[in-house]
Amino acid sequence: MKRSRFGLLKKIFYLTLSLAAAGLLLLALAFVYYSGQVPDPEAIGTRQISESTKIYDRTGAALLYDIHGEEKRTIIPWEQIPEAVKKATLASEDSGFYEHRGVDFGGILRAVYRDITSLSASQGGSTITQQLVKLSLLGKEKTLARKIKEAALSLQVEKRFSKDQIFWMYLNQIPYGSNAYGIEAASQTFFGKPAGRLSVAEAALLAALPKAPSYYSPYGSRYQELLGRRDYVLGRMNVLGYIDEDTYRAALAERPEFQPPSEGIRAPHFVIMVREYLIAKYGEETVESGGLNVVTTLDAKLQETAEELVAKYGKINAEKYQAGNAALTALDPRSGQVLALVGSRDYFDVASEGNFNVALASRQPGSAFKPFAYARLLEKGFPDTVVLFDLKTEFNPGCDPSGDQVKDSFGLDCYHPQNYDGTFRGPVTARQALAQSLNLPSVKVLYLAGLDDTIDLAHKLGITTLNDRQRYGLSLVLGGGEVRLVDMVSAYGVFANDGVRVAPGFILKVTGADGTVLEEYKKDDTRVLDPQIARMVSDILSDNQARSPVFGFNSSLYFPGRPVAAKTGTTQENRDGWLIGYTPALVVGVWTGNNNNDSMTKQGAGISAAGPLWHEFMARALADASVEEFIKPNPLAIDKPMLNGDYNGPDGIHTILYYINKNEPAGDGPSDPTGDPQFKNWEAAVQRWLAGPL
Repeated sequence: MKRSRFGLLKKIFYLTLSLAAAGLLLLALAFVYYSGQVPDPEAIGTRQISESTKIYDRTGAALLYDIHGEEKRTIIPWEQIPEAVKKATLASEDSGFYEHRGVDFGGILRAVYRDITSLSASQGGSTITQQLVKLSLLGKEKTLARKIKEAALSLQVEKRFSKDQIFWMYLNQIPYGSNAYGIEAASQTFFGKPAGRLSVAEAALLAALPKAPSYYSPYGSRYQELLGRRDYVLGRMNVLGYIDEDTYRAALAERPEFQPPSEGIRAPHFVIMVREYLIAKYGEETVESGGLNVVTTLDAKLQETAEELVAKYGKINAEKYQAGNAALTALDPRSGQVLALVGSRDYFDVASEGNFNVALASRQPGSAFKPFAYARLLEKGFPDTVVLFDLKTEFNPGCDPSGDQVKDSFGLDCYHPQNYDGTFRGPVTARQALAQSLNLPSVKVLYLAGLDDTIDLAHKLGITTLNDRQRYGLSLVLGGGEVRLVDMVSAYGVFANDGVRVAPGFILKVTGADGTVLEEYKKDDTRVLDPQIARMVSDILSDNQARSPVFGFNSSLYFPGRPVAAKTGTTQENRDGWLIGYTPALVVGVWTGNNNNDSMTKQGAGISAAGPLWHEFMARALADASVEEFIKPNPLAIDKPMLNGDYNGPDGIHTILYYINKNEPAGDGPSDPTGDPQFKNWEAAVQRWLAGPL
């Protein structure tokens, strides 16, 4: 038995050895074969001509951006390239550059192994020499044959040129993004100074870019990721002994000051979003030099209006309310197509992070989140006439019903939120509470609707965040979770579109350099909400009579002769101001605030900062559009106390939990309401109200 097992293992060993030897022999033969097909390494100073990618508006006539364009390059001598740049590049790209002979065979074998096991062509294992060869002589084809040619040519280049010469050519040719090729052009483009004056931190940041120039672009939306990549390079420099600990710490603390982008670009936040999408789908090399033609959904006229008004009211709000930034997104709810997108007040004001796209950032929405909870409440069978007492109420069952306690016996925070104006209105209907954006009734709505059920509905409508559910409690209805402006606008589009969600899109057509259609807009729609629910939400949000006690009859939400639904939102300490509104044909969302989370003044909260910007954009966008009415919902009448608008039931006046089973509102009430954990505190608030004045 032992001999038989030993013999089997011996056969397996020799078979494996034979296969490995055969593989190495085939690799060697391929290496010899392809070595005779490589270009002359003396031609390494030249580069292949590439074709730019062009991005257009929806008409295909207005050019928004020409990706690549003419290369910006300034060759500088080896001696003028600072040591910080050289060391940072070595740390980032190839720390063993001065030890190997042009090829890291271990890295090559690992890359080949990944190619074979994943049935793909990766880019791993490339040295600085190989990158230079690929960049200058071989093009960007991703095949095993190209890898072998790259290795063979790299060995030849290393024989003909010194290490410093190779490194010098690399630093003068490598792309850093924004059409900047070579370290001098990159330094001038991003920092407005010659390479010789770069700090260690700036050198590390530039060394971080060649890995993915468009992805990490200082003018894109991944500023924090770029800083993270810079810090990684600095850490490598420290570990490798290129910089000492003090230099490392000082460089980590340095805040980069970028030059404003000088490229011709229209609708910059939108275009950068499109570019990042294209890179994720087609690859950076194809987007940079593949000659794509991209027709987007952008309406150039609406975009110009949006940029004009964001700049105008951004300045006004900064002076009046200390809200230095604003963002706006508009889309067609029937097609999901993004018509305008402005991510910040001034994209080209890099010093103030104007290139940051707030439309794609996660911010707390304040009361703008409330319609999702009310929609879920309506789904459960509650009518808009249900009575919800707007009274000082404690929502932590472990805290005293008075609402005066700070923490419970377990050290958990008590929760007794206030209305925006600090007053309580007594009994109000769900319609009044949503239209007037009352906080106390809305917290009760979320409890009745169900926290998880409300998040589920928000996700169905288009909210892509709120995935860590353990973070959220009843404060979610007041904006206690982070969402994105583009998602909020898309989700409100479901209400506008009679309960049908159309996936948002910003590409109409992409064609290759040869005219091949690579992708084309296709409507992706799904019913996610009963039309009666969507109609009821729109009916409430467009009810000027119902909202007038708070907002007045002639607020920024009101358009004489045209039904428009709208909802405001303000977060804690006035850090964010929102206004999202719609007609059946257009949804527009506005955010106002500060990128660094500094608070606005209290006077800028609610409708004040966001309202005028939103109203003027809507007015101008709808000026030539026909008036469309919202479809009226069918009335839902339930003859039951608390649901029919009458809060004086057969047993007297009590909290809704006394009369209503929250899971079956139209059925029999709870046989024992005291079993509900919220009953005691809700009931205590009602009885206090009955006993004396508010």
